[in-house]
Amino acid sequence: MRKGMLILAVAALAALSISCNQLKARDQLNKGVQAFTAAQYPEAVEHFKTAVELDPGFAAARLYLATAYMQQYIPGADSPENNKMASAAFDNFKKVLEQEPKNTVAIASIASLNLNQKKWDEAQQWYEKLIAVEPNNADAYYSLGFIAWSRWYPEYGKARAGLGMKQEDPGPIKDKKTKEELKQKFGPIIDGGLQALDKALQINPDYDDAMAYENLLVREKADLADTKEDYEKQTKIADDWVQKALAKKKEKAEKKNKTGGGIVADPNAK
Repeated sequence: MRKGMLILAVAALAALSISCNQLKARDQLNKGVQAFTAAQYPEAVEHFKTAVELDPGFAAARLYLATAYMQQYIPGADSPENNKMASAAFDNFKKVLEQEPKNTVAIASIASLNLNQKKWDEAQQWYEKLIAVEPNNADAYYSLGFIAWSRWYPEYGKARAGLGMKQEDPGPIKDKKTKEELKQKFGPIIDGGLQALDKALQINPDYDDAMAYENLLVREKADLADTKEDYEKQTKIADDWVQKALAKKKEKAEKKNKTGGGIVADPNAK
């Protein structure tokens, strides 16, 4: 009997300890959020780290910790300290996904980290994971279009330069061998990018950034046309996308001015 009572007492103490730790973890979360809101990210990191140490299953604190690391990462800056921030963010977002596999913030953040590091394959995989969880995420589809352009454009520019073509020189590319090599290697990538941008615009018809990349991919794809007529047809389509993007940007600017620079009602406004 005494042994049973002792076990119950130990169990009660353990539960009380867990409860106390959880309360302390939430206090650290609140302090971290205050520091985060004030853009004091190193201080926020310490509070969030303490919160997850006190309560390892505290997914919200882990998500904030990862985000605080990510806020300190500077895209394009190649230094050990900066790369360390990206790795810390990635590791903690992955831990969030171990607890919550469909956490869209964590998935989107990992995709964005890879995108900013120009890890195109990894970024594409994570945006595709995001779409699997959130099929109507226009930003994810737009990002896939951007990735396609980022893969294609350097090689496209290199090919034109190698043929002595200036940026303003009209197409299509006249060297048949070069054109066929570009078609085989990048044709599916370009088409996939355009399909992703089309989807982004189906979800959000006001997405002017997606319109801008439609223009770029269509205009550059025109250089792979077999005939001058097809080239001019594709160029006209690209010109139309430019006009649509400019018109939409103007419309949004006018709408913002009417609201005095306040918050625009459309949450997808760019």
